[in-house]
Amino acid sequence: MLPRLPLPFLPHRSPLEGRVVLVTGASSGIGEAVAIACAARGAQVLLVARRADELERVAAEIREKGGSATTYALDLTDAEAVDALVKQVNTEQGGVDYLVNNAGRSIRRSIELSYDRFHDVERTMAINYFGPVRLTMGLLPGMRERHFGHVVNIVTWGVTLKAPKFSAYIASKTALDTWSRVVARETRGDNVTFTNVRMSLVQTPMTAPTKVYRGKGYTVEEATAMVMDALERRPLTVQTAVGRVGQLAEVFIPNTFEAVVAQVSRMFPDSEAAKRR
Repeated sequence: MLPRLPLPFLPHRSPLEGRVVLVTGASSGIGEAVAIACAARGAQVLLVARRADELERVAAEIREKGGSATTYALDLTDAEAVDALVKQVNTEQGGVDYLVNNAGRSIRRSIELSYDRFHDVERTMAINYFGPVRLTMGLLPGMRERHFGHVVNIVTWGVTLKAPKFSAYIASKTALDTWSRVVARETRGDNVTFTNVRMSLVQTPMTAPTKVYRGKGYTVEEATAMVMDALERRPLTVQTAVGRVGQLAEVFIPNTFEAVVAQVSRMFPDSEAAKRR
């Protein structure tokens, strides 16, 4: 048996120890960091992403430190591939205890530049909503049968803030957020729970093309800490301070808040990348 990695900064054993954790988008950014952190807490980590070479790099790092990692290269927008993954994981691993739906796609583009780009909506829904929902639905029966499971969705603070120029992206993440809250009320009696991590801007390759965001937002380490809290504590929602303020503003001063957000949006026009046809 491989020796377990040390459990840094933990005053007690992690609930992840000895569990099977599947992380999507595990080849870089938040997904990579979360996978490594889970392995450090004694979990058997299943790495899922499109790039097989990058997955193997992450897995090799985990194994070098004594952890357990298995890679599955596939495109989560491919329905048949997702179904095959579920079957393979159930056969090889006996199911999954924790699922982290991290893989996603962000598009920042005003509606003015989107009238003839309905494919923006289709693409974001495919990876941010249909993919994780299909994967989750495939793994849920096993979780409920074993009376244990937890699903963490990396969504966005835009679920509450509804930031302009992100209509396609925020709509897809809001769909996942809402779907999970509804399903959670059906599976709670089987000890299968969900957490939506309403993440703010994070400094990852996904946000790099937008110049106005460079150097801003959470670091990958800070974002990973939020996800690990969601995995180990299993709250309904992990929310940022700004997200909570926006949520309150929506309730108590909705018209004022709407005007302020609209005005701030005008200060940050579309990027050059967004203007390309």
